[in-house]
Formats: sequence, structure tokens, C-alpha cells
Amino acid sequence: MSRSRKESKKMARKEGVEPTTDSQLDPILVSVLANRFDAIVREMTNTLFRTGRSAILNTAKDFSCCIVTNDHNLLSAVDSLQIHVMGAGLQTPSIHEFHDDVCEGDAFLHNDPYLGNTHIADHTILVPVYVDGEHLFTSCAKAHQADCGNAQPTTYMPFAQDVYEEAGLVFPCVRIQKDYRDIDDIIRMCRSRIRVPDVWFGDYLATLGAARIGEKRLKELVARYGRETVVSFVREWLDYSERRMGHAISQLPAGELRASSCHDPLPGLPDGVPVNVTIRVKPEDEIIEVDLRDNVDCVPAGINLSEASSRTSAMIGVLNCVDSSVPRNGGSFRRINVLLRDNCVVGKPKFPASCSMATTNMTNRLINATQRAFSELGSEYGLAEGAASMGAGLGVISGKDARSNGDEYVNQILLSNNGGPASPVCDGWVTYGMPDCATTTLVDSIEICELKYPILVRSLHLLKDSGGAGKFRGAPAHEIVYGPRFDKMTVAYFAEMNQHPPLGAREGLPGAMSYVRKIEKDGSETDLPPIGVTELEPGEWIRGAESGGGGLGDPHERDRERVRRDLEEGWVTPEAAASVYGYRGE
Repeated sequence: MSRSRKESKKMARKEGVEPTTDSQLDPILVSVLANRFDAIVREMTNTLFRTGRSAILNTAKDFSCCIVTNDHNLLSAVDSLQIHVMGAGLQTPSIHEFHDDVCEGDAFLHNDPYLGNTHIADHTILVPVYVDGEHLFTSCAKAHQADCGNAQPTTYMPFAQDVYEEAGLVFPCVRIQKDYRDIDDIIRMCRSRIRVPDVWFGDYLATLGAARIGEKRLKELVARYGRETVVSFVREWLDYSERRMGHAISQLPAGELRASSCHDPLPGLPDGVPVNVTIRVKPEDEIIEVDLRDNVDCVPAGINLSEASSRTSAMIGVLNCVDSSVPRNGGSFRRINVLLRDNCVVGKPKFPASCSMATTNMTNRLINATQRAFSELGSEYGLAEGAASMGAGLGVISGKDARSNGDEYVNQILLSNNGGPASPVCDGWVTYGMPDCATTTLVDSIEICELKYPILVRSLHLLKDSGGAGKFRGAPAHEIVYGPRFDKMTVAYFAEMNQHPPLGAREGLPGAMSYVRKIEKDGSETDLPPIGVTELEPGEWIRGAESGGGGLGDPHERDRERVRRDLEEGWVTPEAAASVYGYRGE
């Protein structure tokens, strides 16, 4: 046996996972191929990031790329948004289900939330990768759109009672290229309906280019290593990932865990929408079961989850609480059993229930409840709740740009951030984003945003005392003030966690709640509804704060040096240090 094989087996035993005796590949080759697949996805990602037209793609990076096997297992999704890709295996079956003449050179546009996609605003390009006439992989690129043809200039419709009120274009795995050439009927349909057609078309080309790069590199990979080697690798890598996940679960205490959260009220839903999670940790069986069936039916609002979002949210909450070195792919997913029911707000939606916001609001509530439930296992497990507002600093701005002869613009800005949750070992991340993406999107550059759009940002800063107190503190909220530079601007915003804040865990305190206010021309301020659409004239401003992350553990147990440093750096005020942490300069 070679030294490399001995060392690889030694590492596997150290992790508690024995190599299988029927392995056909050298472990070093397995490692090389695993990293090669990741490198392909990274190249796809870089392609889309460098060529996307809208700022939501080329600055904020609200897109994902992945590779799916021909039997619909996620193989690689490195550097992607988990909410986008962990359900990719639910989308790819539609290719052959709806098309009996699939061949090399095809590409499909898929954004149907009832057929495995997340929500309508996530346009996905699926490219079947053929090698010697066999469909081996699907190269996938999913991009959140600046506009998707909705009834309002936003990709989020929280008040839509059904898909008809959303009014966005839905493509149930429609062929958009054949023989590597665009099908013009589909392109014309999009350009005639979407508000910023040139921006959409540029983003389409970028997304298609990323998927085609994946196709090209996968063909080269198979040509270099051979079909049998690559197919054997896929099988062994997924099986290895399953064993790693099983081992991680076997190290957890057994138990049945329960947690609840609640979405803020909406019109017609004055009490909000509760989320209930029951988790059964079965270390002997090496299985974690997440039961979401004890939840209300679909609601007449745009916050229902698609099946992909429901399953993915539950899995994100679980994976946040196990060994982070476990590969995230279809192999490890086999060890997480998510129980859903039909016509459920966090389950399988019943047509025509709207899933307009299926990647954010209820998704974040579900992730939070799942990860917080694990804190019941003991002080070293679980997380507090992460903040998840999409208020003014993450709103969708639209209008006409006087600098370009009144051309229309629509774009979601990502200038602010929510506070990350505290963990059993560290404070929350300041650049967290939201639970669904958790730092994988990027913060917009104010200067670039002001160059691309007629917006003026007056201030952006962290709010003191906004992170949930605890032995480990949640990250603080951001507050932003901005307005139009020339002509009126429409801002659609969704400041969830305005009434039900991100909760702490194990005696940790909740984070601060979000708010949205309008600053009039005379400087006076008025509160705006937490979710809504407002128009700003030049000289008017919108002020918005996202939420702070929940804390974990008793605040009085926080290390005194950490409290002193928080005071020194302005994270907390002297009053909060004394009253919440019991710190008086000792």
C-alpha cells in the first residue's frame, strides 16, 4: 500500500469514518476529483459574477452555480447560496419529464416553484451535459432577477394572494436553446414583459455562459479521467459524504426537540404566521428527522414556501449544527429526513398559492427555529436566531434615471446587513446577511451603487446595543439613510422581525427589531409600515434599520474582557454594559 493511501486512511479513521473495503479509486484521486468539481463550479461562479449586467449579480452576488448528477443528486455547489442549490435535485427531473427529445446543445429555463424551483424570481438555466450520447450531469446556474415581470417593480410580492396577483412570468423547464442557439420566441417573451429588458438579457447571457462553462469543463474532465473513473468517483464521493454525515449525527445526544417562531403580521393575518419544528435526533440510526407537518395551511400571501425552500431550510438549520467539514451534497442529505405535507405554508404548496418570497421570510423563520432547537441538546450545541429583515437597506429601488434620458431602472440593493446569531463559541457575524444565505451574498459598494443608479446614501452605520446580549453576543443591526438624487424613486421593502425579533438561546436575549421611517423635506420623520412600497421625492429620505442577531447564554457569564472591548469599540453603551451584563468597569 502506498504512503498516500495509508495517510488517507489514517485521516479517515481520525474522523471516525472507515474507508470502504470495496473502494475502486485511490483516496488521493478521490480528493483530486472532488476539488476539480469544486473548481469547475468556482469557474462558473466567476463567469457569472464578472459578466452579470445587474448589480444584484455583479456586485451583491445573489446567484448560485452547481453540478447535479444524472440521477438528480447535488454533487458540488461550492461558494453558492444554500437556499438556491440544496434543492437543485428537485428541478432537474423536469428536463426529461417534459421533453422526450433532449440532446446535446439544449438549455432550459426553469423558475417554476411548483416543479422544484425556489421562487419565480430565481431564473435557473439547466444544461444537460452529454458525453458520448449519455446524459451524465446537469450544469445549473440560478440567478435572482432585477425584475421578473411581476405586477409591481419588485421581485417580492408579500401581499399577493396567489400566483395570478404576482403576475410574474413562469417557465416550467422551457427549452430556451437548441443546438447551442437561442429560441427567439422565449427571448422575445421575456424582453416584452420584463421592465428592464436589456438588463434581463445581459443577465440571461451571463447565466447561460456560466452553465455552458460548466458543460465544457465537465466534458474535459471526463475526457481526461475516463467515464468509468468519473462515474465511480461520483458514487464513492456521495457514499463517503453520507458516512461522514452519519458519523456526525452519531456523536449527538439522542432527543426530540421542539421550537417555534412566528412571522410578523400581514394584511389578513393579524396574528402573524407561526412556524413549528419537531426534530428527532437518532444517533443510533445516524438519522435526523425534521417534522414540519404541524403547521398551518398555505396562506393568502406571498410568503408560502416552495417544496425546495421547505426542504432546504430544514436542512440548512440541521447542517448549521453539525460538523462543518461534512460535505454538503446529495450523499450527506440522505441522512436528513424532512417530513412535509401538502398545502402547508412550510411544506408543499397547493397551486395557486403564492411563493413569491419563498427564499426569505418564512425560510429564515424555519432555519432559525431549526438551529435554535438544537440548543436544547446542551450548551455546546445549536445557535441563536439570525436576523432576517429586508428593510430599506435591502429594498428594491426603481424609477427613471435622468442621467440616461429617463431610462427605467429596477434593482434590489444590498447595502445593509442583519446581525448574525451567537454560537456556543463565538459572537455573531456583522456581515451575516440573512439565515438563507449567511454571508454568501456580498454587501454592495455604496460608491458603485451611486454610480449605477440615481441614489444618494446619506449614512450607514451600526446600531449600539442592537445585538442580542449573551455569553456570546449577537451581531448588531445596520441603519441606513438614502434617497433619490434627481427624480422620484420607488422603494419596496420588507422589514420582517419588526414585531417578533430574532430570539436568543439558552438565556441569551433577542436582537433588536427592525424599523422603517420616512424623513420629510422639513426633516420630520414618520414611521412607515414594516412591509410596503413608498415613493420618495428629491429631498426626502428613507431611514431603515435591519435586525440584530440573538445572543446565546447568560449575559452575566460573558467574559469581562469581551464586555470591556465591546464598550471600547462602541458595540454597547455603558448603560447596557451595567444593566444587562453587570459590568461596572471591573
